[in-house]
Amino acid sequence: MQTLDLIVFVLYMGGITLFGVSFYSQDKSASAFTLGNSNFPAWVVTMSIFATFVSSISFLGLPGNAYQSNWNSFVFSLSIPVASVMAVQFFVPIYRKLNSPSAYSYLETKFGLWARVYVSACYLLTQLMRIGTILYLLALPVNALFGWDILIIIAITGLVVMIYSLLGGIQAVMWTDAIQGVVLIGGALICLIYIAFRMPEGPGQIIDIAQQHNKFSLGSFGTSPSESTFWVVLIYGIFINLQNYGIDQNYVQRYMASRSDAEAKRSALWGGMLYVPVSLLFFMIGTSLFAYYQVFPDTLPVDLQDPAKGDRVFPFFIVDVLPAGLTGLLIASIFAAGMSTISTSINSSSTVLLVDYFQRFSTKYSSEKQSMRVLYLTSFVISVLGIGIAFAMINVKSALDAWWKLASVFSGGMLGLFLLGAFVEKVNRRGTILGVALGVILILWMSLSPLLWTSGPMQAYASPFHAYQSIVFGTMILFITGFLVTLVARRR
Repeated sequence: MQTLDLIVFVLYMGGITLFGVSFYSQDKSASAFTLGNSNFPAWVVTMSIFATFVSSISFLGLPGNAYQSNWNSFVFSLSIPVASVMAVQFFVPIYRKLNSPSAYSYLETKFGLWARVYVSACYLLTQLMRIGTILYLLALPVNALFGWDILIIIAITGLVVMIYSLLGGIQAVMWTDAIQGVVLIGGALICLIYIAFRMPEGPGQIIDIAQQHNKFSLGSFGTSPSESTFWVVLIYGIFINLQNYGIDQNYVQRYMASRSDAEAKRSALWGGMLYVPVSLLFFMIGTSLFAYYQVFPDTLPVDLQDPAKGDRVFPFFIVDVLPAGLTGLLIASIFAAGMSTISTSINSSSTVLLVDYFQRFSTKYSSEKQSMRVLYLTSFVISVLGIGIAFAMINVKSALDAWWKLASVFSGGMLGLFLLGAFVEKVNRRGTILGVALGVILILWMSLSPLLWTSGPMQAYASPFHAYQSIVFGTMILFITGFLVTLVARRR
């Protein structure tokens, strides 16, 4: 069994790598490396946006989350249509008009250089954590299947993605995204169908068991600010997805890589909408696994019966239950999800470092040769740092929760700054700086105080709000402060 799965897995990894590297001859300029000369078909851009959103965080984290608890996290997906429509109406036209490879050059036109540097630095930190989290989750099923050391798996996977991202540029990233998007959807569908028909009483038994254990619950509809209620997750999802579509370099770069404004808008809309049913598929897999191991409890090892290890149940099922060949295909699907996101993060991060730092601050003329050297070097450094962070993720309890909390911390008011620039004309820059400072302080307090002040006299000053809400309050205080200071300055 392992031999056939290994063949399928190696063929997929080798094929994707060779396909990505084949674009090397077409990436001899910075424009080709970062935007592919803006000549991608609409369907490729759509699938690339979708594949960027879906990663091993989704492929393993969402089933693991549904297995551990319920469908509360699916509420996050329900917020995506709001962000997609906003992207089409407001974000895409702004960036297409600006015509820059970087999402953050826009902020300099509104607030000055400091805003561009601040937000691009926050973006780079977020991408490093994202690469690390995904590399760790990719290592889990391979470790379960072949018994290889997790550290070695992380290192090899990171190097493979780095090779085709570095050599093939954005063309390798987006064309492999399109392929990997199809592979991961197909793999997830096959897995769900297989689980459903393995149940002794058929697919309906999954629904019955799930309803008995309240697994389809979307969470409490109460108003407690300290719990992940339906409303807390929904509001968090709206804000974080507005940030994704509005100011995340990963998405903005794809808007700019489209052939026309109309195609960019269509891709932004459908690339986001496609994630909703696919995330539903992932949650259904997690719920089906719960039902399966309720019927066959003796087949689940004792060390995986701890609910905190829900992220590891799906990889175990893939290895222990799926037939030869299909196991290798599912592992390939998981890698398809993760590799597409990692390659995107590497390419976009190197683009930001080139445009927002090297070209912006270089006192000498930047030739194409120099620019390509910067892109190659930064792609390598970002990859190595991501691998190091993945090593540190090994002992994390829940990769999905860890990623969401870290995303809120590193957001640092990025969305509030963009919204202030987009919807308030001639913003007062001092008020904006004050808003950023207050927003960052609030985010740090909401995210860190519950972890640091768990006992003693400082416990009373810990944040009573759920960590997911830090981006919400941080964005609001930044926007309101900047708006009010601007209003007062105008009246004076």
